[in-house]
Amino acid sequence: MVCSERVTGLYLCHGASSGLAEKVADRNVAQYISRCKTNIALGAKMTATEYVGLVDELAAAIAAGRLKPGDRLLPQRAFAYDKGIAASTAGRVYAELLRRGLVVGEVGRGTFVAGSPPPPGSIRAEPRDGRIDLELNFPTVATQFALIAKSLSGLQRVDAMSMSMGPVTQRRLESARLAAAEFMKTARWQPRADGFVFTGCGRQSIAAAVSALVPIGGRLGVEAITYATIKNLAARLGVTVVPISVDREGIRPDAVAKTHRGGALSALYLQPVLHNPIGHSMSAARREEITKLAAKLGLFIIEDMVYGFLSDDPPLAASAADRCIVVDSLSKCIAPGVAVGFLHVPASLRDRVATTVRAGAWSVSSLALDLGIRLMGDGTAAEIMRLKRTDARKRQAIVAKCLSGFEILADPRSYHVWLQLPQRWRSEAFAAAAARHGISLTPSNAFTIAPGHAPNAVRLALGLPPHPQLRTAGDRLAQLLATDPDEADVTE
Repeated sequence: MVCSERVTGLYLCHGASSGLAEKVADRNVAQYISRCKTNIALGAKMTATEYVGLVDELAAAIAAGRLKPGDRLLPQRAFAYDKGIAASTAGRVYAELLRRGLVVGEVGRGTFVAGSPPPPGSIRAEPRDGRIDLELNFPTVATQFALIAKSLSGLQRVDAMSMSMGPVTQRRLESARLAAAEFMKTARWQPRADGFVFTGCGRQSIAAAVSALVPIGGRLGVEAITYATIKNLAARLGVTVVPISVDREGIRPDAVAKTHRGGALSALYLQPVLHNPIGHSMSAARREEITKLAAKLGLFIIEDMVYGFLSDDPPLAASAADRCIVVDSLSKCIAPGVAVGFLHVPASLRDRVATTVRAGAWSVSSLALDLGIRLMGDGTAAEIMRLKRTDARKRQAIVAKCLSGFEILADPRSYHVWLQLPQRWRSEAFAAAAARHGISLTPSNAFTIAPGHAPNAVRLALGLPPHPQLRTAGDRLAQLLATDPDEADVTE
């Protein structure tokens, strides 16, 4: 490769395979150099009003339908050349489009016009048209409702009903704490009964923990790809979520330390066991590194163990009880209608977290608490969990067989799969095509914290469809993955 001329820091190279070199091949070199000089001069002089004008121009094209969902925008350098602006200005334009939610970026693939935004308060709407639901992740086994009905049959008595509908007294909370401590006890973790604080669901538990630990305007460190709802919860609490790099074992200790040096974090939110959506679990060595680093930096860890019932791995709190708040709930391990969330907190934080729960109106209802105590106390919850562990492995086997030959990340114990898409597909386009083929699933940008860094993947939630429907969905997705996007883009 030979560089023929340098123009204010830009090399034009014969034989290069870049987009710039292709443009040089299509035009007279002297004319191209002259235009580059003009572009750079214009870009340097561009005012804020003119820069926003370019953003508004693209926004108007999207609103009018001239740019449609899924359309790929020009690469930033090509856009800069086309508009006669500096590459840095083009970067600002694309960044503002990302901030407005008008486009999505996928690593290594480019920038695309986004689809319609999801309804407020949820990442995706519940399917209402008979589609096979691989989007909502509520594990369900056929016999769980019969087991629940048998356990709760005694609620028909007047004395039982008066208790369930009465106030949540301190005596009832003490009974609930004892039941929760016994229920969650394992050979590797024995939670303190007085460490439990109850909420209305797992999301409320996360919100309460974040609110208690992170002040308004504070920074919460999270895995760069994580549980989608954390973004909405943090935004409503006035908290900034800061993405931190991950590898196959979870959040990287060196990245945590570097991020904290760049701007102090108030806490970390992590999923150490059966990470949603990727499915990995931290090794013993990584657990030790993270807990020691948190202690060194003075950080508390909010650890989401909602999927922990599918694994024998203990929470980080088993070895760092004074540094971790464990979040859990009964909605996944039993059923969504059992609306009980848990927080197991260090003794030093118990009063602060309990006060935050009350102030946020996140307290558990009397009926839900009574249902939870009954189901945990008589062994029903444990039996449903045992059945779900077996069921998860069967569902994973079904999907692995259907999608053999394609790249998936999954733990055989979990209820979700991270499907890496072939290069010809991109995440949102595949989700849209799957919907046209009767399947709802979640594209990667729902789980990505930093705009423009969504991997080329989708999450499949396996818990809701009956096994035959799950097999049907897997076969359809395999056919779709093997199809060219242009051939799949039809209206059915």
